[in-house]
Amino acid sequence: MRRLRLAAAPHGVLLLLLILLPLVAAAGPAAAKAPAAPPAPPNVTTAMAKGGCKAFADLIAASPDASSTYQSAAGGGITVFCPTDDAVRAFLPRYKNLTADGKAELLLFHAVPVYYSRGSLKSNNGVMNTLATDGAAKNYNFTVQNEGDAVTIKTAASGDAARVKSTVVDADPVAIFTVDAVIEPVELFKPAPSPTPAPSPAPAADAPKASKPAHHPAPVVADAPGPAATDSPPADQKKEAKKSAAAGAPPCVRWFAAALAAVAMASTLA
Repeated sequence: MRRLRLAAAPHGVLLLLLILLPLVAAAGPAAAKAPAAPPAPPNVTTAMAKGGCKAFADLIAASPDASSTYQSAAGGGITVFCPTDDAVRAFLPRYKNLTADGKAELLLFHAVPVYYSRGSLKSNNGVMNTLATDGAAKNYNFTVQNEGDAVTIKTAASGDAARVKSTVVDADPVAIFTVDAVIEPVELFKPAPSPTPAPSPAPAADAPKASKPAHHPAPVVADAPGPAATDSPPADQKKEAKKSAAAGAPPCVRWFAAALAAVAMASTLA
């Protein structure tokens, strides 16, 4: 009986192995093909603080709405433009004047709900929606502009565009870039004044024309005054006039005049 038990034992083991081997063979390849779990997205605010945007990350952490929105958006794709610490410190007085909702919207305005690598960002010019965009009621858009390797972000409320400086994280689904200024949404701040156009140059002055000499009428020379009408001519002139008159008179008149002269002389002698 003992021999029978010993002989029966190997047959039971073989039977068990025959049953288990197909199951192990079927489960092996399936286990090998199972995809590995994707890595969790990085903590956005922690990455910002390590990349030179600690002041901005602290503002996000202090706003529950902004903090939760940033971290939930990181799983589906996000591109963050975080202002440097110097830019945030310079902007803090204006930030403190905003309401709690305004602060949250400003913080959300610095992220796009799409992953853009540095290379793809350089090829995207135009208007982009942000995490603060809420349909037509709240546009909260900004404009990305590229010129060569320079990438800038501009709004109607910002006088100067914010320039992208460095890359903090660039691994799908999260990209974080530093910018040198706080991006101001026109929904919270007044539009920047238009630059005053430069004054047009004054037209060149014409060369002064030579002035014509003033026309002065020639002085009128007064005629020399003639003798007064009451003045009598000198005696010699009287004698000459009588002679001229006698010479020009007819013969009968000259004879009569000579006779009168003779009578006058005779009267004188008598």
